[in-house]
Amino acid sequence: MKKKWLVAASTALTLVTGTVVVSAADVKGTTAETVNYTSNGQAFSPASPAVNIDGSLYLPVRALAEATGKYVDWDEFRSGVSLTDVPELTSKNKLVAPDLALGIKMGVGSSLTHLPGDPDNVFYTTADRGPNGEVDVNGTTVRTFPLADYTPTIYKIEIADGQIKILEQFPLKVNGVDPVTGKAGITGLPNIKGRDEAPYDAKAEKELAYDPYGLDIEGIAYNPKDDTFWISDEYGPSIVHAKRDGTLIERIVPKGWASQATTPLVPAREVLPAAYNKLRQNRGAEAVGITPDGKYIFMAMQSPLRNPNKDTDNSRQLRIIKFDLATLQPVAEFVYIAEDANAFKGLKQADIVISDMVAVNENLLLIDERDKNAGDKAQLKRIFAIDLSKATNILGKYDDSQSAGKTLEQMSVADLKANGIMPPSKRTVVDLVAFKFPYEKIEGLSLIGGNTIAIVNDNDFGVGSDLPENGTELWTFKLPYTIK
Repeated sequence: MKKKWLVAASTALTLVTGTVVVSAADVKGTTAETVNYTSNGQAFSPASPAVNIDGSLYLPVRALAEATGKYVDWDEFRSGVSLTDVPELTSKNKLVAPDLALGIKMGVGSSLTHLPGDPDNVFYTTADRGPNGEVDVNGTTVRTFPLADYTPTIYKIEIADGQIKILEQFPLKVNGVDPVTGKAGITGLPNIKGRDEAPYDAKAEKELAYDPYGLDIEGIAYNPKDDTFWISDEYGPSIVHAKRDGTLIERIVPKGWASQATTPLVPAREVLPAAYNKLRQNRGAEAVGITPDGKYIFMAMQSPLRNPNKDTDNSRQLRIIKFDLATLQPVAEFVYIAEDANAFKGLKQADIVISDMVAVNENLLLIDERDKNAGDKAQLKRIFAIDLSKATNILGKYDDSQSAGKTLEQMSVADLKANGIMPPSKRTVVDLVAFKFPYEKIEGLSLIGGNTIAIVNDNDFGVGSDLPENGTELWTFKLPYTIK
């Protein structure tokens, strides 16, 4: 961040430790080079030095917070500073499972949820649409499906002794016959020709059939009121309702979607705004969360809508929509401001995405925001807590540039402020870059007991990788406070 916040040393130490430890001694003549710093008796060097202003010693809040083990976040809409304690890494767990085929690893981790009443080490997760890759054919990139009969599946998993163990599997299915598989089980193939990516076989020679029931699963949430799951799907973009055994019940889709696909076995409810049809391929409904009381469901898009076109790919505005689960009608929509790529080195704004979500309550969400890099190249892998209580409900607004002047995605931060649009406030809960999480796609996020965060990555079935192991890890973190 470019903005610095200077706080008098005594005040800053009060904020961080609760105790004023700076004496009232005269600091005139003191310079940045002559100041020594300790925390709990241990020497440290702040990222930015203190400055002497009119005989008072000032230290940037960010420098002091980072040196004393706190995250610091700046809210430019509210002129607010948030300090948050850094959690403790409590476990690392690796998936050990047989490969699905030659060169194709077992995959889980595109989502994660913990069910109330289950042991703290038991979760539900999914993989995405199945093994897929990209092949260049005469200068055109073609999407291939080397295991086209893969069935998207809900997995019950357990972490123990440093391993992720698969306890049960619930393949997704229709109450009838899928037209592609000839049986109840669905595929991960796209739905609509001309709209979704064209699916090809492993050699990129033959175009495969489209499956109107096919799903690209990216998020999962549990509704305790009726013991069912809701799944976010990139194709629609949609949110799909499923029984615990994997049977699909219904699907929330954008207005106009149902005229392009026939799905009599899974009713398509056109209640998402029509603007959601303008998704960027493979950047659709990435995250879903349900409040613990089962009243509301939230869905977040991975990237900005191409609204009105792909010129908005570098927008910072991502959409989060809220539904009343009793009526399945949207009741609110909020603009989530992604981190500014200019604050990092060599990052493209279009490569900063939302990957998962937890609905702590009606006004508090946990959001997984990340870049597209892995290992030492990663710069942004953060879990944020966002507060919706004072955010602007933009449902039904800024979807059409003809009526609104600019769409939400076309707006700058200055435009948002000029229109009185207040995004949710954000504060860092876990910075995974600092913990050196090695993988790119942190796509599963869960909260257990209000004070334990679990994250897991999607290994993309190891397609195109040379990983000696499976490449899926689930880490847990203990928070020094409770989120509720």
